[in-house]
Amino acid sequence: MPKHTFKVEWGDTDAAGIVFYPNYYRWMDNSTHAFFETIGYSSVVLFEEDRMGLPILEANCRFFTPSFFGNRIEVTSEIAEVKDKVFRIEHTFRRGETLLAQGYEVRAWTDFSNGKPKAQPIPDELREKFMHHLKQEIS
Repeated sequence: MPKHTFKVEWGDTDAAGIVFYPNYYRWMDNSTHAFFETIGYSSVVLFEEDRMGLPILEANCRFFTPSFFGNRIEVTSEIAEVKDKVFRIEHTFRRGETLLAQGYEVRAWTDFSNGKPKAQPIPDELREKFMHHLKQEIS
């Protein structure tokens, strides 16, 4: 399971010193790109060289426990679903053993080479890597 760790900065918090909730969406985006880097697909290279991108179609996040300036947060990212052109990646945020939040993004494998974004089938090589990181449901 790819993990991404970071420290909460002062600017990530609101007037009460609690992380301002939109930051979790930013951190999910960062974690998706870190996940892709981990599996050998740099988002920067994909876009600059191949004109492929990963636009978000849907995002959601549930919050359980607040986090604060200076906290170290670990995000675990797992592929939850893979369709022909679309995948769902789930992110779990923890401070140590404490569950802070859980969220997901639905993204499309998209070709930007013709000036107009067009979803494309996820390549077999990438689909295979996704399968190695597929979320295991606990029964």
